[in-house]
Amino acid sequence: MATTTTAPRRHQLGGQLSAPLRRFLATESGGAVLLVVATLVALGWANSTWSETYSRIWSTELAVEVADWALRMDLHHWINDGLMAVFFLVIGLEVRRDLSVGELTDRRKLRLPLLAGLGGMVVPAVLYLLVNSSGEAANGWGVVIGTDTAFLLGTLALVGPATSTQLRVFLLTLTVVDDIVAVSVIGLVYSDDLDAVALAVALAAVAVLVALGRSRVWRTWPYALTILALWLATVASGLHASVAGMVAGLLVPSFAPRRQAVEQAARRFHAFRQSPLADVGRSAQDALVRAVPVNERMQLVLHPWTSYFIVPVFALANAGVDLRGGVLGEALRSPVTWGIVLGLVLGKFVGIGGVALLGSRLGVGRLPQGVGPGQILGGGALSGIGFTVSLLIVGLAFGPELQDEATVGVLLALVLATLLGWLVFTLAAVLHGETTAGLPTVLDRPVDPERDHVRGSVTAPLTLVEYADFECPFCGRATGVVAEVRAHFGADLRYVMRHLPLPDVHPHAELAALAVESAGAQGRFWEMHDLLFEHQGQLETEDLAGYASELGLDVERFLRDLDDEVHSDRIREDVRSAEASGARGTPTFFVGDQRHVGPYDAQTLIAELEASRRDPAREERPRAGHA
Repeated sequence: MATTTTAPRRHQLGGQLSAPLRRFLATESGGAVLLVVATLVALGWANSTWSETYSRIWSTELAVEVADWALRMDLHHWINDGLMAVFFLVIGLEVRRDLSVGELTDRRKLRLPLLAGLGGMVVPAVLYLLVNSSGEAANGWGVVIGTDTAFLLGTLALVGPATSTQLRVFLLTLTVVDDIVAVSVIGLVYSDDLDAVALAVALAAVAVLVALGRSRVWRTWPYALTILALWLATVASGLHASVAGMVAGLLVPSFAPRRQAVEQAARRFHAFRQSPLADVGRSAQDALVRAVPVNERMQLVLHPWTSYFIVPVFALANAGVDLRGGVLGEALRSPVTWGIVLGLVLGKFVGIGGVALLGSRLGVGRLPQGVGPGQILGGGALSGIGFTVSLLIVGLAFGPELQDEATVGVLLALVLATLLGWLVFTLAAVLHGETTAGLPTVLDRPVDPERDHVRGSVTAPLTLVEYADFECPFCGRATGVVAEVRAHFGADLRYVMRHLPLPDVHPHAELAALAVESAGAQGRFWEMHDLLFEHQGQLETEDLAGYASELGLDVERFLRDLDDEVHSDRIREDVRSAEASGARGTPTFFVGDQRHVGPYDAQTLIAELEASRRDPAREERPRAGHA
């Protein structure tokens, strides 16, 4: 079974990390290692006896010709204008996914990161201009507004808290703002004179992407061809190609898995299993592709390429500064170098960390659960690693005379921002005990058979707790998983169900929770529980009354309890315990008192429960009592 959960949109139940986001974070962190290696190779190469080959190889001209049409650029521009467009495409895809179905669906969660992101651009730019207020040097203010997500997350894994999930999500959210503004600045400030005809073609390609999304076109190739046309037109128009990548990514649609499409794919694959014929297999493949949005399919293919190839190659082509012949000395005396260092290191630290803390104090938003003020400051410090976007803008903002000095500033800021981040995180841990920055993993309220609904022996040695929503399709599917797990362990397992209704995505969830509690008041909790999951599409009041009659309940009392919301306090208690336990979506399982992360298929849960049997310290011991 997939690790899919239903995530709410409201602030206090903001959603557990989705599988795509976990993949994104893991890929960025891993790619940071290659980025460091590529940077060191570039510096070593540019300062070696083979330095001339370093300059010569990037100036090699490459051309694509079709009949009388030709696109010619040197290798350096193919990387910066071509490969980096793919990099920004992936960023745009991730932003669109998060805005549509991911961590940013609750717009209230955007307030504080948005404010911090803006502070992390304005403050660095102001500091840079205080040092470089006129002449060509003043053009470099854009160098200090960007943050390198790959380097940031990779460095956070090295010098940050042992568990940094929540902090990483916060930083990733504000880099969304950072990236959009940075690309806008590149397009508006650092692009060449515009070609009106090519710009019109680019706008037409944008319109086609919009039409494809609204028409729910599910195949990838129409989007890919249109994005290629958009890139070609953007390059010809004089706009920087990064604009095409970001805009295209934002326009490729993303959506939550639709239950009907998922079930259709499952039926087609079942049919293929019974009749393994080519046409049946093709039908099953098409059904599976339809169930997964184009956005995520493109990310799955492109993201590893950007992290493990494109960005390291960009670093190799742009970080090689020949520091011999007094270049390093000149750079260390240059106001451009120190303006960049001041903007990135101090500007990001104050602009992101300081503004975020000020905003939380003023009530603009709340710091992420589990993240302390010192960790926010540490994240702000690491955001001073501008690298990728900074080096890209260095090549656009300056002539050859200042590019080396600016590049030295970006590299120096990388080192100093890392050291400052390490120092802040260390002080936060030592002085304030801020050693982790993740969601809670321990069940907040221990299982109490006198209060909780328990299926199985209340004195069973193993415990499985589920936070569920009766309208959540993934919870409905999980009931079969739980039945299989219970059958495996028999009397050795007690299963506990707690409420986590998500009314912002499931309008009948709270009413269904009240219904099962009202049935429980008449001794028929589990019977109503099973009926509600069997009829997830019929949860109106009249449907619930029918189920109550079917179970032989006092229907008048049942409906009165529903109308008066007699059991609402109990449901709110479960929701509060879910929040305190780190449960952000449904279904969320706890093995004993430890939150389960990852797939929740029967075999995985059985393995976790067996592990807890072997290690009693992992299993909450049951209390005596009655069901």
